[in-house]
Amino acid sequence: MRRSRKSRPPLTFEARLRVFSTLTAIVVLGLAGAVLALLHVSPGPILITLAILALILVLLFASFIESAVRPVQTLANVVAALREEDYSFRARNAGRDDSLGQLALEINALADTLQTQRVNALEAVALLRRVIAEMDAPVLAFDQESRLRLLNPAAERVFTLLPGRDLGRSAADLRLQPLLDQPTDTVLPADAPLASASDKSARWMIRRGTFRQRGVPHALIVLSDVSVALREEERLAWRRLIRVIGHEISNSLTPIKSIAGSLRSRLQPSPPQNGTIGRDLNRGLSVIENRADSLNRFVQAYRQIAQLPAPVLKRVPLLPLLERVVSLEIRLDVHLLAAPDIDLLADPDQIEQLLINLVRNAVEAATLSHEELSAAEDETPSLFGEASAPVSFAATAALRRAPEVTLRALVDGELAAIQIEDNGPGLANPDNLFVPLYTTKKSGSGVGLALARQIVEAHGGEINLRNRTDGPGCLAEVRIPIAERKEQERVAGGWQPGTSN
Repeated sequence: MRRSRKSRPPLTFEARLRVFSTLTAIVVLGLAGAVLALLHVSPGPILITLAILALILVLLFASFIESAVRPVQTLANVVAALREEDYSFRARNAGRDDSLGQLALEINALADTLQTQRVNALEAVALLRRVIAEMDAPVLAFDQESRLRLLNPAAERVFTLLPGRDLGRSAADLRLQPLLDQPTDTVLPADAPLASASDKSARWMIRRGTFRQRGVPHALIVLSDVSVALREEERLAWRRLIRVIGHEISNSLTPIKSIAGSLRSRLQPSPPQNGTIGRDLNRGLSVIENRADSLNRFVQAYRQIAQLPAPVLKRVPLLPLLERVVSLEIRLDVHLLAAPDIDLLADPDQIEQLLINLVRNAVEAATLSHEELSAAEDETPSLFGEASAPVSFAATAALRRAPEVTLRALVDGELAAIQIEDNGPGLANPDNLFVPLYTTKKSGSGVGLALARQIVEAHGGEINLRNRTDGPGCLAEVRIPIAERKEQERVAGGWQPGTSN
């Protein structure tokens, strides 16, 4: 059997040039020696001449090899730099008068193209990161093992997450598994909120997508807060319902009240022979007339929700507005602690009436008497009378304090936050605060907070009620955009006064 010969590695480019130069030098020296011998030159001069010629050939061929190898090495270094994503190297002295120069020009053009694409990609990534960071919608990404790999500041704020602590943890540990279990374009049920969400009242629509990072598939979760949209749909439904019911009830109550009043007037004075019957009829008709009148006022109060006009926005100085609200409360001295010297762009009538109602209800909660608390037994009015709270130690402790209501305002970014505090019994069932028709007041209509939220949201703000953490009582916070911000939006985006956000 013949042995397979090992393939020898091919000669390098530099080695081939050296072999070619050596062979050429040998041929030139041989020819020169032959010519000198034919001319009958003595051996001494021939050797000296050949030595000088050999030195000259060595220098010439060394220069030739250097001029041939150096551009190739330069181009190789440029290509290597491109492979390492370093686009700062270029081949110099490139021209189109030879093949090597054309190659250098093409490599330089390739480097320019790759550098431009690299800069565009970096700018696109930076823009994407900036957009995600500025989004109010939470954005999260999970890998195949349901471990958190990406989140934006909105997700940090909503779910109380920290990148240094929570990146790499599983969705189950972070109590975010419902995000991965729900299909896309679904709204999480109201009775199954995310345990880790800071705002339990928010309703989230889940949008899911997939992407690959280093070849590994990831799940991208984008959440949209649809609470405002759902509340708007709920408000429209309430409007339609109240409009129909109010119309039918008003049509029935008006003749009932009129007939009861006419009959009662005809029974006065009661005949002596039928004094007892007359008094009973008179009393019954009075009850019918009074209850019909009360029910009519009740219906008219609810029709305010369906007939609330759009706000007519004006520049309203904040401090004088709060001073007027405080001066209108005569049952209790309301303390105005602080207020910045800014202007709101709001409907002065709606905002003033809103604050008057909130202060009035805060005063009623703070001045809750022992008799009222005892009569309530299992229920007592909360701060704003729109939710029930069981009589508790906190409510009893509140009665031992002097009633106190404070009003303050501060600037929070582009919003003015107006805060109303009291030291009443507090809230125990905040879930029904903004539900129309729900009230625990004897004379309440259940309209107050539903109408308040409608007014605030029409101004592009928000209202929030919560129990105080520094003692008994509640805190109501109304957040309204300041005038400067709204003016800029009106100029830049064509925003017009009289429209809601």
